[in-house]
Amino acid sequence: MTATAWTLGAPLLRPGRPPVLHLSEAAAAAGPARYRAHLRDLVHRHGAVLVRGLHLRDAAGFAAVARALTDRPVTEREGFAPRTRLGEGVYTSAQWPANEQMCMHHELSHRREVPGLLLFGCLTAPAQGGQTAVADSGAVLRSLPPDVVADAERLGWRVTRNLPAGGGVDRADYFGTTDPAAIAAYCRANDIACEHTADGGLRTTQRRPAVVTHPESGERLWFNEIAFLSEWTLDPDVREYLRSVYGPDGLPFRTHYGDGSEVPAATVAAIDAAYREHTVAEPWQDGDLLLVDNVRMAHSRPAFHGPREVLVAMADPVVPRPAKEEQW
Repeated sequence: MTATAWTLGAPLLRPGRPPVLHLSEAAAAAGPARYRAHLRDLVHRHGAVLVRGLHLRDAAGFAAVARALTDRPVTEREGFAPRTRLGEGVYTSAQWPANEQMCMHHELSHRREVPGLLLFGCLTAPAQGGQTAVADSGAVLRSLPPDVVADAERLGWRVTRNLPAGGGVDRADYFGTTDPAAIAAYCRANDIACEHTADGGLRTTQRRPAVVTHPESGERLWFNEIAFLSEWTLDPDVREYLRSVYGPDGLPFRTHYGDGSEVPAATVAAIDAAYREHTVAEPWQDGDLLLVDNVRMAHSRPAFHGPREVLVAMADPVVPRPAKEEQW
């Protein structure tokens, strides 16, 4: 074992919580580049690790840590909620109501190319709730009903997104451009069907594998947003209001199986139950850093009270491969 690894020590492992690594003052002062390999090895072994002792205080400090620990920043495209870009690959948390749960999901799993690694930096911890919870998607896959897995693996999943003419996610953020020809080119390059709606909006549809293999370990993983972007995860009153205003085809998000068939509410409930069974979380403290393997681990955020400032860096993109290549 190297002197650096000895200085860092082993992470604290407790049931129901992610591994937590406490840095000594000397290790923190040495800078993250010195123990990058050790941290990335912990992510490889555990899927996620929470690091305490870096004392992150601002966006610039968080961005410097992200640069030291990653290889290639990812520019967000096709985001599900607005967020503010603070630097290359560094963003605020997605704008999501504080009193609403953000369900388990893999960041941008509907994209053709996804971030392989996520870093979350807590500058201000909320008074209650708001932790970034994680769930091992290999364990989730193994605990799902066999028929749910078989259908998803055979058909894949499809997400339809309605982008209104005004409001919601800005098209410049979503596509990286507002030019109609450039948007059409982006969609062609990323296997996205795109159509203009009568009200001046855009509707995008994309089919992706629901079960993939990890690019390093080869493990089969449940990797999709079938439940997160489903109408069945909306508050019932909100769902019925949106349906009455926009119709079933005009909801902001809607998921189906890859052949366009409906995903039953009972299936979404089974997926949510599997995520709950394998969710682990550690309450945020000011200055914490959480590293997450975005392909192996889903993440979520419960409702919270009090100010909360958590930044995210997306990096090291990968193209997930379907577990059954012959079906794609």
